[in-house]
Amino acid sequence: MFTPVRTRRTFEEAAEQIADKVRAGELRIGDKLPPERDLAIQMEISRPTLREAVKVLVDAALLEVRRGPGGGMFVATDVVPVDLVRRVSELRLSEAEGVLEARRIIEPHVARLAHKRAGEEELAPVERTIEVMRAIVGRGYRPEDEDRFLQLDVQFHLALARAAANPTLETLLRIVFRQLEILRDMAMHVPTVPEWIIDVHERTLAAVRSGEGIDEVMEEHLGRLEQMLRSEVA
Repeated sequence: MFTPVRTRRTFEEAAEQIADKVRAGELRIGDKLPPERDLAIQMEISRPTLREAVKVLVDAALLEVRRGPGGGMFVATDVVPVDLVRRVSELRLSEAEGVLEARRIIEPHVARLAHKRAGEEELAPVERTIEVMRAIVGRGYRPEDEDRFLQLDVQFHLALARAAANPTLETLLRIVFRQLEILRDMAMHVPTVPEWIIDVHERTLAAVRSGEGIDEVMEEHLGRLEQMLRSEVA
C-alpha cells in the first residue's frame, strides 16, 4: 500500500502518504495500518521517524494508537486539514534548533575531555564503530542499512562520551540524539552523507588522539547538520 520515502523530509513525507490515502478514501475510519515494523520497511525509513510521523497524525486527530491486544494504529477521521501536517511538522523541525545548540555546547567539550583522559583501550570502541560503518559502505550502501548506520553514528558519539569518563555528559548526549533522530534520518537520504560521516568520524578520532584540530573538526561535524536544518525550515 505504501511506497519508499525518497525525499530528505522523511517524516513529513511519511505523514503525507498516510494522510493522502485517507483523503483519497483508500483508508477509512476504523482501518488499521500495518504494524510499525512492516510500515517502516515499506516506506524504507527508520522506526523512530515513522513514530514521529504517526505522532504528527495523532496530534492532528487523524490517527489513534490503541494499546494492548488487538491494538495498533487506526484511522480516526476521514477529514484531513489541507495544511495541518506541514504546519505541525515544520514546528517540530524548528524545535530542533535548540537541541542543536545544546549539542554544540556539549560535544566539543566531550572531545577535549576524551583527549585528556582516554588511552587506546578507551578509544577502541570508538574506532570499531567506524570500521563497521566502512564495511557497510564498502559492500554497497542500501536503504535497509539506514537504521544500522544511524545506530552506529549514535554509538560513535556515546563511545566518545564514555572515553571522556563523564557519565553525566553521556546521559545528556543520549537525550540530544533521541531528540535529533528525525533530522539525522533526513540527512541519511542525501546519497553522499554515509561517506562523509565516516570521513568526519575518522578525522574526529584523529583529532582526539592528537589534541590538534578538535574545535575545527567539531565545527564541521555540527555545522553541516545545522545547515540542513535551516534549509529544511526556511
